[in-house]
Amino acid sequence: MSEKNQVILGDCQEVLPALAANSISACITDPPYNYEFVGHKWDANEIKRRTQRVQNGDSKTLVKNIPYGSGLAGGVRNDRWYERVRENIREYEKWCLEWGKQVFRVLKPGGLIAVFNSTRTVAHVQVALEQAGFYARDCIVYRRHSGIPKGLNLSAKLKQKNYSNYRNWLGWHSCLRNEWEAIVVLQKPLEQNYLTTFMKYEVGLFYTENEDGSFQSNVIENIPRTQEDDFNVHCTVKPIALMEKLVKMFVPPSTNHIVLDPFAGSGTTLLAAQNLGRSYIGIEIVPEYVEIIERRLSANRKTLCDASDRYRKLAVANAEPENLPLFD
Repeated sequence: MSEKNQVILGDCQEVLPALAANSISACITDPPYNYEFVGHKWDANEIKRRTQRVQNGDSKTLVKNIPYGSGLAGGVRNDRWYERVRENIREYEKWCLEWGKQVFRVLKPGGLIAVFNSTRTVAHVQVALEQAGFYARDCIVYRRHSGIPKGLNLSAKLKQKNYSNYRNWLGWHSCLRNEWEAIVVLQKPLEQNYLTTFMKYEVGLFYTENEDGSFQSNVIENIPRTQEDDFNVHCTVKPIALMEKLVKMFVPPSTNHIVLDPFAGSGTTLLAAQNLGRSYIGIEIVPEYVEIIERRLSANRKTLCDASDRYRKLAVANAEPENLPLFD
């Protein structure tokens, strides 16, 4: 059995082999997207560098996804450019396959894995994880708050080139506004069927009842934003309400069940597990982020303990003597 409620500093490909096989109930993670990791040191210092450029007015856009100097952000779309992109995709799939095999090993039979990714690269993640042994179940649409249109504005560019009919091309752009994020859901094969797997491991099914009694769909929207702590410098923090919804959906309600996040970032998945009474294991390669995770978990643990103490005192104060609750 893997030790519960720990945050491990290191590369998940080196850490995961030390975890016990068939010990994890679910994996919910937000790994680096395609262009973030290939041939580039993507760490807290790089995030600070890019953020500082925006704050100083040197750049109008915080580019979060494309390696500096990679040549993938722009340039002439010649054969070499497209081949470089294709090489990147092949390397990304290979990387996902490597850590996916280890996640497959540590998950219980029937255990679910939910992986965030961009709309352009989620298919590569699914293919890699299927090669690792998983069975594809669904792709959840997380509809976030409206994104900013990016890419080339054809009419504006033609105007700059003194093209006389630039107005005829109003509304033509090189991409759509990105308003949703993909969460690909796969499953480790069952033992015989759902009921047999559940009776043995208590995993393999989805919790589908919403607060209003409706049935959960594969579109998640209307998630409130989270007010982040000043010390949390991570630039792609997911809302705590979103991660709580996913933990509730994929991880049975017990501290006996462990949710794994091999790319823990600033620890929002672990925080959601802590809030909902599930156990967790987080792995993070950046030391600064591990410090942020520990700080967030410690503060949240104190908040939960304080709330529990207030509840107990209120229960005792309002209870009849013969009905006083028994506390350890």
